[in-house]
Amino acid sequence: MAGNEQRAAQLGAALLARGECLVTAESCTGGGVAETLTAIAGSSGWFDRGFVTYSNTAKTEMLGVSELTLARHGAVSEATVRAMAQGAIAHSPAHWALAITGIAGPGGGTPEKPVGMVWFAWAAREGGCLASVRQLAGDRAAIREQAIAIALQGMLDCLAQNDVVV
Repeated sequence: MAGNEQRAAQLGAALLARGECLVTAESCTGGGVAETLTAIAGSSGWFDRGFVTYSNTAKTEMLGVSELTLARHGAVSEATVRAMAQGAIAHSPAHWALAITGIAGPGGGTPEKPVGMVWFAWAAREGGCLASVRQLAGDRAAIREQAIAIALQGMLDCLAQNDVVV
């Protein structure tokens, strides 16, 4: 079983054992996390839904990310990824959310936000929201695949700690 499939299966088993479910909010991965999760047989028992919010309009309409947050911080920022995770929780009955926004390239980067910059957030309905940024290397496909791996591992880590920290 490939790395991301293995992580997805572990995540599913952990969520199922807890009687909990997950929601995703994705931008630069274009639904890749949701695809990886739903490739696991029985995922309907622990995966609620996925939001693919590629545009700023989608982030606002589907997740409730404020236009002010997007204008002030941009789509690729800690403020936006936290709002995405919290919005996914608010628009789902899920216990946990993971969110991703970044610049997969090959274009779109700036000196302040280069290609490969990806923000992640993991949120608990009953707790806080943890955010992290990574600078990933490679082409578009490699960046997206790495982002999926980081998102899944981060969610596994949150479950292992039984919480997320602010």
